[in-house]
Amino acid sequence: MAIQSRNKVSVAFSMSGMTDIVFLLLIFFMITSTLIHPTALKLLLPQSKHQTSAKPLTTVSITKDLNYYVEDQPVAFNNIESVLVKKLGNNPETYISLHADENVPLKYVVKIMNIAKSNNYKLILATSPR
Repeated sequence: MAIQSRNKVSVAFSMSGMTDIVFLLLIFFMITSTLIHPTALKLLLPQSKHQTSAKPLTTVSITKDLNYYVEDQPVAFNNIESVLVKKLGNNPETYISLHADENVPLKYVVKIMNIAKSNNYKLILATSPR
């Protein structure tokens, strides 16, 4: 009498689990890469030990040549306040990130701070970690 096993072990390898993991990793990296907001301007920011977790709605940048940018658009200093008011409105809980090159004299940074104060915007000075 020949006894045979009813259960046969399949030799094929299922890739479905591996493709699920690959797609989950792909989605994770796509989401995290969109959270990074790179600036196209090359600025040498001052260094600081402490960082803030507030999320600014827009950025104002000052290059070492004293050129002003709102996000990536060049703006004359006389027009910065009108551009910010047009872009942000009158919301008092609005954060602006100020990216100033470390070689920029302090008086130019203070001018932007005064614009933010007069419109009740909260200003964050961007620094690079030590």
